[in-house]
Amino acid sequence: MSGFVEKPEPAQVPGLIHLHTGKVRDLYRNDAGELVMVASDRTSAFDWVLPSDIPDKGRILTQLSMWWFDRLSDLVPNHVISTDVPEGAPADWAGRTMVCRSLEMLPVECVARGYLTGSGLKEYVQHRTVCGIALPEGLVDGSELPAPIFTPALKAEVGEHDENVPYEEVARRVGAETAAQLRQTTLAVYGRARDIARERGIILADTKFEFGLAGPAGEGEHPQLVIADEVLTPDSSRFWPADEWKPGQAQSSFDKQFIRNWLSSPESGWDPASEEPPPPLTEQVLAATRAKYVEAYERITGQAWS
Repeated sequence: MSGFVEKPEPAQVPGLIHLHTGKVRDLYRNDAGELVMVASDRTSAFDWVLPSDIPDKGRILTQLSMWWFDRLSDLVPNHVISTDVPEGAPADWAGRTMVCRSLEMLPVECVARGYLTGSGLKEYVQHRTVCGIALPEGLVDGSELPAPIFTPALKAEVGEHDENVPYEEVARRVGAETAAQLRQTTLAVYGRARDIARERGIILADTKFEFGLAGPAGEGEHPQLVIADEVLTPDSSRFWPADEWKPGQAQSSFDKQFIRNWLSSPESGWDPASEEPPPPLTEQVLAATRAKYVEAYERITGQAWS
């Protein structure tokens, strides 16, 4: 069993219909049929949405995504219409809200990997493959791959694991043409982001994207592939400091690893393998995690967080 320790009540805003509460985001629809995405400060670990919030996290994720969307727009269009806060919304929605086009979302997590770690490492140790892609012998945790690879997964419900699948399964579900476009676009976006991050002393080990289809603009035209949700944040990507990278061990990272480490430690008094919900985080863990998100934002964008 996993999911929300305590599922929050969504804000009620005139003119908005609440559609969904996810691990981090609340989703609404406005009178124009557009989607309103609000990034909360919620965080998750071990498939649980925790009872403790990371201060400023939702604003950091939103502002970082917007920064990346600007730098990817020549590769793929995104779903953002504006970042205006709807009239009557809570004041704390400022900086964490995106008004977006409504898309036909594709049921695939589009993962690009440039380095071996996480679930990819587990499969490699057993089979010398990742999502059915053969890799050379001798790779270890943190090894750079000969070339980036597309390793898709099927989306899971809150509290469940995404399921890594071969490329052929994606083609079966969305069609060969769309699958090929997803692979090409995912690797192109990863390549652009990897190079930008590298200039800033950061390794982009892997990342995941979500895409949807927008209706064709005219008769005879194909639906347009659009990148959606968040992009290239510490929640959806593994960022490692390049000067500390050392294959063969777990890497330092700009993400919620502080949370995982503390929850796994005797100090928390919780067993991640149990079915009991996790405890609240300490102020020290919250502050350290927030500092990592802020550092990621500042190093990537070159801008001070405020």
